[in-house]
Amino acid sequence: MGAGDLSAALWQERRQLELLLFRLETQRLHVAAGNTHWLTFTASEVESVLDRLRFEALARNVESAAVAAEWGLPAQATLVELIAAAPPGSWPTVLQEHLDGLRQLLARLGDTARASEEMLQGLQLPAGSGDPAGMLEQLTTAGNIERALAITRRASQPLMAQYLGDDANSH
Repeated sequence: MGAGDLSAALWQERRQLELLLFRLETQRLHVAAGNTHWLTFTASEVESVLDRLRFEALARNVESAAVAAEWGLPAQATLVELIAAAPPGSWPTVLQEHLDGLRQLLARLGDTARASEEMLQGLQLPAGSGDPAGMLEQLTTAGNIERALAITRRASQPLMAQYLGDDANSH
């Protein structure tokens, strides 16, 4: 384990965050087009990326703790702290590039998640016809919207912001 492994873990996490951004934008585009029947699929795709991100974060934390110990920092050191403690050479630059890239991704994710949430909250339920099939359609759509909202709200990645050394409320 070392800085190279941490860098590789950060790249993996960045790829997953980009995929999350793509999935959220896809969901938003479907909602904007009125394709609410795809909500169950788009929400599942967002949720799948969020699940993979949990594992990527765990891998990053293991690598980060090892580098922190090697560089004389506590295991919970932020990326900003790691950059400051990095030995002379290329690691401060490489880690700074990860920090900048991750900050940009988190900002875009926050904006996209907020826009998606607003669109989802603005969705209208199909008009009920009073028959059981119409009521079932209303309930299904309402459930899909609520699920998509709950999953979208998990996309902001406050623990990543914390790891970067940023205030979690700044994104």
